[in-house]
Parts: sequence; C-alpha cells; structure tokens
Amino acid sequence: MEIFWFIVLTFMLGIYIVLDGYDFGAGIVHLFFAKTEQEKKAVTNAIGPFWDANEVWLIASGGVLFFAFPTLYASSFSGFYLPLMLVLWLLIFRAISLELRGQVHHRLWEALWDKAFGLASLLLALFFGAALGNVVRGVNLGMVENGVSTQEPHYFFLALWNPTFDPLAQHQGIIDWFTIILGLVAVVTLTIHGAGWVILKTSSTLNTRLKNIVFKLNFVLLILVILSAYVWHYVKPISLNNLQNHYWLWIFPLIAAVGLLGQFWIKTFKKDGIGFLFSSLFILGSFATTVASMFPILLPSTNDINPSLTVQNAAAHEYGLSVGLGWFIFAAILVVAYFIIQFRVFKGKLDDVGYGEH
Repeated sequence: MEIFWFIVLTFMLGIYIVLDGYDFGAGIVHLFFAKTEQEKKAVTNAIGPFWDANEVWLIASGGVLFFAFPTLYASSFSGFYLPLMLVLWLLIFRAISLELRGQVHHRLWEALWDKAFGLASLLLALFFGAALGNVVRGVNLGMVENGVSTQEPHYFFLALWNPTFDPLAQHQGIIDWFTIILGLVAVVTLTIHGAGWVILKTSSTLNTRLKNIVFKLNFVLLILVILSAYVWHYVKPISLNNLQNHYWLWIFPLIAAVGLLGQFWIKTFKKDGIGFLFSSLFILGSFATTVASMFPILLPSTNDINPSLTVQNAAAHEYGLSVGLGWFIFAAILVVAYFIIQFRVFKGKLDDVGYGEH
C-alpha cells in the first residue's frame, strides 16, 4: 500500500510542477520580456483563470505527504523550516501582486506589483530547484557530529548556507554550488515552459519574440542539464544504480531528452501548443528520472549512523493507508471533474479574458 501512495504523491507533485510551473515561468517572462502594457496583460490573461487552482496541487501534495508518510513530513518540515517560510512569503507576494496590481491605476503602483510578481516567480523557481537539489544530495539525519548522533534519527536542520558552500560538508546549507546549479536549471526550464503557455493561450505580439527566446534558452538549458548530470554523479556516485539495474527505467530520461530536443524546433511549429507539450515532457521526464533513480529512498542520509528515510520506514500504518484509499478516490473524481470543467470553460486563446482590472 505504501508503494501506491508513493506513486500518488509522485504523480501529484509532477502535475503541480507542470501546472504551477508555467505560472512561475509566465512570471519570469513578465519580468524580463514583456515590455509594453499589452504584453504584460497578455501574460496575466494567460494564467489568470488557472494560477490559484494550480497551487491547490501543492497543498494536496502536502496533505498526502502528511497522511501517507508522516515521518518524512515531520522531518522535512522541521529541517527545511527556513526555506519553507521563504517559499510561503514568496507565494503570498506573488498572489497579492496579481490581485492588487489593477486596484489602483498609477504608474508607480503598477510597476511595484509587476516587480513583485516577477521577482517572486523567479525566486520560487530558484528555490524549488534548490529544494530538489537538497533532496537529491541528502541531509545529515540525526545531526551526526564526530560519529555520534546528537538528535533523533529522523531530525535535521539546515542553515541557509555554510561558509564553504560545499554540498559534501558535514554542516550543510540549503544553498551550495550543487543546489544553485539545480536552481538555475529550474529557472531556465520554467521560463521556457511559461513562454510555451503564453504562446499557447494568447495571440500576443510577444509570441514571436518568445519563440526566439525559447530557442536560445534551450541551448543554455542543454548545457545546464549536462553539467547538473555530471555534478549529480559527483555528489551521489550511486545515482545511476537503479537505472543500470532496471533498464526499463531509461524510458524516463528518454522522455526528458525528447522534450528537451524538441524545443529546438519551436520556430517551425505550426500549432501553438507543441512547444508547451515538449516542455511538459521534459519536466515530467526529468522529475520521473530523479524519483526513479532515488527509489525507494525519499530523503537520503549523508551519514552512516542513521538510515535514510524510505518508502517503507517513513510510511504510516497499513490500516490508515487502506482507509484513506476510499476518500482519495472520491476526492480524485471531484478534482478531475473540476479541471475538465475549468479547461473547457477557458479553452482557446485568452486575449479577451481580462484579469485584475477593476
């Protein structure tokens, strides 16, 4: 049963990254590439009907984590307390910037909330990429010093950074050179993804320029992916063991490669949704590759004293997991129905669907 809930949690997180990922990417596009008021409105119109619903997937994923893997939930939410508070505030500023921008029609007021929206989106992409880097790298479970565990086996706490920025240091930080690289991968990936969504949902004059930007950014992304794969193997030498032992798992990096390479033809796509499809394939393939390479580990331990948190030792009792299955099926039906209705109501281009204007 814990395997089922692990798959559910992975699926929900993957959906969240794709859906809220294009929101973050649109915010980055808004910050750097939308120059005129019409182009800025095109970006907010593209995500206006969707962004708040997309964030529900993060809350739902947290609920499943709390229910199915309470040990991991308790460990992560205490150990990653500082970055979680930063993410919370960034989500708040990003949301209120969308809502407050149109309340007062003044150049300074609008510029303030434009910057808040763009910077919050950029930093959220960076922090979520760094968060993935922290999970991949592992943490010092039990706060082991000199071979002695000073805390409970599943407890840890990370400062924002350590003096050396070394991911292999005993006293780790949230930010080091490894997590920064993965954060940059996330920023570039979601910028491309958000641009693809804006192209899909609007007919803005910005779209032609975005295709050129995506084409150029894809070269940067390719370099960052190769670099991140190399340093990942340096930080975690066993990172490819699962893929070597189970060759069918190579379907996930293959999906990611198709998505990445497909973006190089974005200028030639006749249908606006193809670019967004390829960026979604890259995101899902990359995330699935990460999960598959780590399985069954959920949070690696960087010491030999306390074991890593795994699908088995972090899961709730079998009875509770079984009871929750019925409620999950009921909730899943409601969510699927809601999103079908939402996407049918707001299908097609959204140039005329104003957002935040009062």
